Amino acid sequence: MPTDFISFRKTGYFSSLICDYLDEKSPLKPFYSHFPSLENFKFQMEEKKQSFQNKTRTTLVSVLTKQYQSLDASKLTLENINRLQSENTFTITTGHQLNLFTGPLYFLYKIVSTINLSKTLKNEHPEFDFVPIYWMATEDHDFEEINFFNFKGKKIRWNRKSKGAVGDLSTEDLEPVFELFSKDLGGSANAEYIKSLFKKSYLEHDNLAEATRFLANELFQDHGLVILDAHDPELKKQFIPFMEEELLHQTSFNTVTETSKALLKEGYTAQVNPREINLFYLDDHLRERIVFEDNFYKVLNTKLSWSKSEMLKHLHDKPERFSPNVIMRPLYQEVILPNLCYIGGGGELAYWFQLKDYFNNVKIPFPVLLLRNSALIETKKQNEKLQNLSISNEDLFLKHNAFINKKVREISNIDIDFSKQKAHLKQQFNHIYELAEQTDASFIGAVKAQETKQLKGLEHLEKRLLTAQKRKLSDQVLRMTDLQNELFPNQSLQERNANFSEFYLEHGSRLVPTLIENLNPLNQAFVIIKL
Repeated sequence: MPTDFISFRKTGYFSSLICDYLDEKSPLKPFYSHFPSLENFKFQMEEKKQSFQNKTRTTLVSVLTKQYQSLDASKLTLENINRLQSENTFTITTGHQLNLFTGPLYFLYKIVSTINLSKTLKNEHPEFDFVPIYWMATEDHDFEEINFFNFKGKKIRWNRKSKGAVGDLSTEDLEPVFELFSKDLGGSANAEYIKSLFKKSYLEHDNLAEATRFLANELFQDHGLVILDAHDPELKKQFIPFMEEELLHQTSFNTVTETSKALLKEGYTAQVNPREINLFYLDDHLRERIVFEDNFYKVLNTKLSWSKSEMLKHLHDKPERFSPNVIMRPLYQEVILPNLCYIGGGGELAYWFQLKDYFNNVKIPFPVLLLRNSALIETKKQNEKLQNLSISNEDLFLKHNAFINKKVREISNIDIDFSKQKAHLKQQFNHIYELAEQTDASFIGAVKAQETKQLKGLEHLEKRLLTAQKRKLSDQVLRMTDLQNELFPNQSLQERNANFSEFYLEHGSRLVPTLIENLNPLNQAFVIIKL
């Protein structure tokens, strides 16, 4: 199956921070530990092995075993859980929100990147084991971010009121969503599988966490994926010392604030801003920030309040009531997992760069940061159209207006580029400037004004000519526009809009194996897959 590549920088969709990281620019090096090259993972393994305790492994295996009791997991997944007991086993982790029916397509890319890196490291270090982990963000509370997915340009939305952690949300009112989605799918064999998958995931499980675990397991169990819900009392106990440090000394706020300033000096804007206390309080239908005011710990928008001694006792008695926010969640992950690498999108990696000094401060190894695979899936028919219209990969990734303007100039039978005329005009005015300098200096301003006026006139004529050619070539412009819109819905990356079901409908059970085959996480380039 043919694939093409384009650099992340050339796509125009990735920040300078991420592109500079991939290029290993020196100003960013203080903000991470080991760059994700194959040879650097050996150093990461040595660091993690020295710091990770066997009792933490025992707890992790016990929790995972419990969470998988009612799930029909593959032999490989169950073996991977058991392997975590060994000090020679490490994890490769990605995390994601509990988006309805996986949400955008890149959910699959994150997990495939995690699976494939685990396989690559096993081939390189056969004496060790590497387990791919999907960390479910069950403690998030922003329901509006996850309650929909897009299917063929239509938004499938789950409308309901929500409070507290989304993982606890009941799925009892998802039947109407299923009925609506089913009507759009049709009656093909692939459509029937998608309906069955949605139904078994959401209509036969009580809450969103259980539904998402079932769904991810169905899609990836053959590849040994282990799915973790870290909202667990036994796992939270491992994190008590760090949460206590946060409550008493606001360590993360102080260190992350300074790191953010250092990033700003290098020209990079902070992705997230730390709070003085970066913990939420969790209870039934409640997830609110913890603050320290008037010598008491309080939960915002409630009457809950504790003295310092009461709060620390409550933390030790009920650690599951405390939830790390975006600043502390990465630390929680690295405390409870024998993890080597976190795989995430550009926005995720951006806030990880703010955390390096915080990790150093609390003496936890900072993981390797790897940008997840990104891909554009083209059908055979779409690829043929691209070739017939002489549209290159670089053309395709241009923003809409730039794309059309460039292609119209290329296919036009007249020269729309007035660059030569502008250069000639500037040359003529250089001679006039020489004359002005020999007469009266006040004359120079008039010359400058006239030059600006005439250059603007040429630019205006160039734009009018381009517009006229667009009308004349409207059929070809429409074909090119339709094709780009197909591949870049809403003028954005396909992977950030489309849902996997749209592609499963056409390609069926070969979709995930195709992604496994074509996405190499250590090949840091945007992949174009021609299915």
